[in-house]
Amino acid sequence: MQQPIQKLWTRDFLIISLINFFLTLIFFLLMVTIGVHAVESYGATTSQAGLVTGIFIIGTLTGRLFIGRLIDSIGRKKTLYIGLVFFTATILLYFVHWGVGFLLLTRFVHGLGMGLSSTATGTIVAQVIPATRKGEGIGYYSMSSTLATAIGPFVGLLLSQHTSFTVIFGLCFVIGVISLASTFFVNVPEVDAPEVVRGFSLKSFVEPKALPIALIIGMAALSYSSVLSYINFYASELDLIEAASIFFLVYSVAVLLSRPITGKLMDARGANVVMYPAIAIFAIGLLVLSQANSGWMLLLAGALIGLGFGNIQSGTQAIAVKASPPHRMGMATSTFFIALDAGLGFGPYFIGLLIPLTGFSTLYLILSGVVLFTIFLYYVMNGRNEQKQLNEAA
Repeated sequence: MQQPIQKLWTRDFLIISLINFFLTLIFFLLMVTIGVHAVESYGATTSQAGLVTGIFIIGTLTGRLFIGRLIDSIGRKKTLYIGLVFFTATILLYFVHWGVGFLLLTRFVHGLGMGLSSTATGTIVAQVIPATRKGEGIGYYSMSSTLATAIGPFVGLLLSQHTSFTVIFGLCFVIGVISLASTFFVNVPEVDAPEVVRGFSLKSFVEPKALPIALIIGMAALSYSSVLSYINFYASELDLIEAASIFFLVYSVAVLLSRPITGKLMDARGANVVMYPAIAIFAIGLLVLSQANSGWMLLLAGALIGLGFGNIQSGTQAIAVKASPPHRMGMATSTFFIALDAGLGFGPYFIGLLIPLTGFSTLYLILSGVVLFTIFLYYVMNGRNEQKQLNEAA
């Protein structure tokens, strides 16, 4: 007898997805405005402004490293409360003008709050999604981040042109309060007591079973960071600024249209059927970007990169969660995001060292090859085991 389809769109799933959307919205809204604020309000240099922007991710990484081993001891919902209180309260520090040093400290602490909160939302959503619909559910959940990735920078740039930074910080605080209030309506089922991990072994900070797939998302994120950080510089060099202004909108549309399909495919036929094409499409997208000489080629690259990296991101998160025991789900989620944030956070620095040597076009061509090599790594790390399990189940 065919089993009834388990419900995905529950109240808890919707609220956690909404909270994740708000967190990511604030993150990207401030990412595109805080550097300008540092320069205009504090007289910061360009390098200082870059540090003000990037130190947030270092704070997020730090938060993830330490909360991953504690989240199930503290409690998943309680961790979300603590993280959101921390995240929201820190926004008030942006109103305090005590120099660039204090602004750097504020950004780092704000990043810690983001690390706590987003690790909790990622863990809770993996728990409330039915086991038979993990790929589909995480795909839909990830769309909340995708929407925020497109809307956050747009709103931030619009507000910076027409309002003051006081209004921007005020809006972020209100959104934070709404997120915090929303947690009171979430029901998080209790889980079995986690194993006690003593000392400071590797298992204290990461989930070993999630490490292989974390390496894949880390490499993919590092390659994607070249697009996230330098697409405007590249477009300016090509005189394609107008097309670049909607690059991430096209990227987001491609992700939004594909994830409902790829999520169901993962649940029905396994991860390989999504991951191999996604990695290949990402590589092709970078190849097209390296050869772009017109607006339509730039936007085609955006669509391909969205189809590729966007589905690599949701696919690897689902794999990390499935590979780990239920009581280590928080650690697995933390491990996944540590790798993702490390790639996105440190990638621009290392790639920035290559640009004077290669130029943008050659850089994207090289990274296309790096991503293509990731297919082999994925096969070794996960793909062959995935296929073996599917063959045994057939």
